[in-house]
Parts: sequence; structure tokens; C-alpha cells
Amino acid sequence: MKSTFQTLILFVFSFQIFAQSSLPRSTPEALNISSEGIQQFLDAVESESKHEMHSLMILRNGQVAAEGWWSPYSPESKHTMYSVSKTFTASAIGLAVAEGKLKVTDKVVTFFPESLPATVSPYLAELEIKDLLSMTVGHDKSFNQEVFTQEDWVKAFLSMPIANKPGTKFLYNTSASYMLSAIIQKVTGQNLLEYLKPRLLNPLGIYGLDWETDLDGVAVGGWGIRVKTEDMAKLGQLFLQKGHWNGKQILPESWIDEASTMKIMQEPDASDEKMAANDWIQGYGYQMWRSRYNSYRADGAFGQYILILPELDGLIVITSETRDMQGLLDLAWKYLLPAFDANGTTEKNINKNLKNLSLVSLKSKSNKKLEKEISNNTYHIDKQNNIVSQFNLEFLKDKSRLTLKVGEDSYEFLLSSGEWVLGTTVRKGPNLFHFAQNQLEGLAPFKVAGSYAWKDAETLEIKLKYYESPHTETILITFEGDMAKMVFSNSFENREDWPVFVGKAL
Repeated sequence: MKSTFQTLILFVFSFQIFAQSSLPRSTPEALNISSEGIQQFLDAVESESKHEMHSLMILRNGQVAAEGWWSPYSPESKHTMYSVSKTFTASAIGLAVAEGKLKVTDKVVTFFPESLPATVSPYLAELEIKDLLSMTVGHDKSFNQEVFTQEDWVKAFLSMPIANKPGTKFLYNTSASYMLSAIIQKVTGQNLLEYLKPRLLNPLGIYGLDWETDLDGVAVGGWGIRVKTEDMAKLGQLFLQKGHWNGKQILPESWIDEASTMKIMQEPDASDEKMAANDWIQGYGYQMWRSRYNSYRADGAFGQYILILPELDGLIVITSETRDMQGLLDLAWKYLLPAFDANGTTEKNINKNLKNLSLVSLKSKSNKKLEKEISNNTYHIDKQNNIVSQFNLEFLKDKSRLTLKVGEDSYEFLLSSGEWVLGTTVRKGPNLFHFAQNQLEGLAPFKVAGSYAWKDAETLEIKLKYYESPHTETILITFEGDMAKMVFSNSFENREDWPVFVGKAL
């Protein structure tokens, strides 16, 4: 009896924790949001193939009005945030300021005396934390390659020349965001995740996330966090609520105001016409962008957005892959922003539509003759490279198996024509920071979905969708007798001459 009672108490307690970790749900019309406007947005992104949506969440008054995921993405899926990570990093700085561990006017060089160049330039000596936060370091170019390819990123950053007086000129600077992370670790003895968990993440009910690190275990800061869509919404809602959450002040209201207001204009001489059309020149705060319509946002490469609409008490959260980030924002402004002005509209069956979203898999008729000929052949690649040394295809009853070998490492992917086959792999997929030291190391196996189709009688197309990231990898294989030509490409690198790997069946 006692154990049963204890189990019941544990169940109730666990349920309460779960309930508290989820945002309350409502309907669009109950929150004066037009379902028709949401549907128009869905139709628009579907008609424009350049925008691949992964998730959408719309909130008002702290409640989720509408939400949807394009399968194989799901509510449980983490998603690479790229530069949305910067807003989490800046929040750690805000917490450290509130705890008296540092001030935004502290000089950066004072934290790293052991990593300074032999000669400290006057501009480097002047550099303050607030210059890192506002992207006004004074660099005249991005030094991502120069910093992140080195073993010691702090030392590399401090050795880069500063051409302009800190605080006077905007230049987007991911290595500056990394330095914020390094400062947090220096003053707290904890990396960003360790520091944020009890102060920000746990109170918001954000669990199970991860963050990439450098070789020394310092979180990369400017990118690398992977969280769920609802986690993004929670951070946005915290900003809407001026740092207040469940009866507690998580982030100081003064920090929310500092972080979200303009500190520097990207193009102070931009024309009125350009200002009216461009969301990247509205001003920059502390690791957040100002946007049109008196809004601001956390913003990640390829279309990861937390759009914060203070005048509407609303949020628009998006994960996606697009190379036209302004174009996707334009669709949100065109259809979703006016939807917040709905009054007494008729409820549409938007929830059903949002529950049936999916990304189309490859599909074709079988190619039985060639499939029988090539099945279980091992093709050896003729040139040494770090992408593929040999591959094998096995055609099963209703699926196929692709095995890629790179040196001594072997990776298997299940594929199907007409549906995504879900699996995991330790093979690293496409990533914007593929050149960085320690990139994607130490993370759990990556979730991947595979499909295939015959483009013609000799050419097989394979898609591997790494669905905890924005990216998809495409493999084209053309078979000619006992030879095969293989081309790897992905959906964001702009290359006209992808390398061709030639293999022979042995």
C-alpha cells in the first residue's frame, strides 16, 4: 500500500513537472488570430520550393495558437539553431552581470592575459564585452576561418587585427560570440550549458538540448545549440514577459531591454526604400536583430527565427532551410502579421492541416533489372579522398541499404522509394561550420531519414535528410557496366563543380 502511494505521488509529481514544462495551448480564433492567414502562409511556402519549412509555432498572450511540423521533423526533434545560439549566449552574460561576476564595460583582454599577443594594439586594449555583444569589435572582415581552424580559438581571436575603433562599426562576428562563451567559462568555471541549466534552461523547462564545443570544452557560443521548437518559443516568451516566468524573475528586466534595443545601425546611410524592405539593417542589440514592424528576433542561418512582436504580445517561431532568408520573413510579414489583427473570424480547421504536414520523399518505379545487377556489388573509388572510399547498395524487398565506407569507418543507411526511412548515424552531415576544429564531435548519433528514386534507367538519386539540422545531402550515382560515378551535394553550398567519384565493382 505504501509503495503504491509513493508511486502515485511520484506520478503526480512527474506529471506536474511535465505540465509546467509545456506551454499552454489554445486556438487561433480564441486568441484573435486568423486561421485563414496561417493557411495562406502555409500555401505560400509550399508554392515556393526555395523555402523548406520544418516547423512553425505561433503564440499570443503566452499561449500556443497554432503549431506544425513537416515530417520527418517532429515536436520531439531538436534542431540546429545556428546563430539563434547567440541569444542564449548573451542571456548567460546578462545573468553573470546580475550576479556581479562581470560588467559589460569590462575589457576583454583582462580575462585572458595568458593568450594575448606580444604587442597589444590600442584598439584591442579598448575592446569591451559590450562590443562583443553588439558586433562592434572593429574587425574589417570575418575571421571565422582564421579563428575556428586553430586549436586555441581565444588566442587566435586576440591576434586578429582590429581596424576600427571598437563600438563604432557593425560587422557580423561569430568569433566575437565565441569569446562571450569563453568569458563565461573563465569567470564561472562552467561552460555555457552548465551555467545556464539551473538559471535559465531548467526554470523554462528546456531539457535534452546539446551544444557543440571547441577542443577545450568551451561551448562555441555563436552557433551549435540544438533545441526543440517549443524551447525556442519559451525563450521568446521570456523576452516578451520581460524576463518574468512562473512568478520568478529569470532574467533582469533591464537586461531584456538592453539586449532587445538598438545599439548600432548596420547601414546608417541606407535609403528609406531599402530600410522599408530589409530586416537586416533595422539595428542590432545584444546578439539579437531589430526587425521591421517594431519587432526584434533571434535569427539563425537558413531560416531559424524567434520573431518577437511586443505590440501584439505575439511570437512567430520558425525552423526551416532556405537560402532566401529575407524572402521567408517577407512571407511571414505578408500573411502571419496581419493574421494577428483578426476579430471575430470564423474558425477554420487549421489544426488538421497543421498535423498533416510533410516533406515529400523521393519516389519512382523500380528498376529491377539494374537493381539485380548492382545489388551487393562493392564499388571501390579510384581516388583517395575524405568523403567515400567505397560503397555498396543492397536492394531488399521493400527497402534498400546504402553502405558508405570512408577509410576504416563504415556507415549504413536504410532507404525507401515513396517514404522516408528513419534511422541514426554517426556520420556527420552537411554543416555550415564544417571547417571548425572539433565540429560536431561528442554529440549523440545523428537522426537521418533516407529515400531514393531512379531519375532515369542508369541514375539513382538518394536523399539523406539530417533532420536534427536544416540540411539534406543528395547523392547521384550513375551506373555504366561495372563502373559507377558518384556525386555528393547538399542544399546550401553553391558549387557548380561538385567532385565526381568514380568507382569500379570488384
